[in-house]
Amino acid sequence: MSKQQARGADGCDGQLIREPLSENESAELARMFKAIGDPVRLRLVSLIASHDNGEACVCDISDTFDLSQPTISHHLRVLRDAGLLDCERRGTWVYYRAIPVAWEKLSAAVDTVGRVAVSA
Repeated sequence: MSKQQARGADGCDGQLIREPLSENESAELARMFKAIGDPVRLRLVSLIASHDNGEACVCDISDTFDLSQPTISHHLRVLRDAGLLDCERRGTWVYYRAIPVAWEKLSAAVDTVGRVAVSA
């Protein structure tokens, strides 16, 4: 791949677009990546995001797994604590949805590292 092909839409030569991550930014991103590093949690996010309106009730997703409801709730809490999901109680049910800003941060981090790797 030539340098011209490796350039992003912004004309970047594969160098970091902004400053390196701060200690706080690194910790936040690491917590997010750790949360989605579990196959069950990654699948939960996928199920929620692909549901109508990008949100799903626990009752909609629990039967998809061969796991107890408390285990599903634990995984959802880890994703919430990492800042990747938000939830809203409606009557007796809790509805979950992805937090777009959090996923944009993860995407930007991967994209930045990918640009550096491609240009190396």
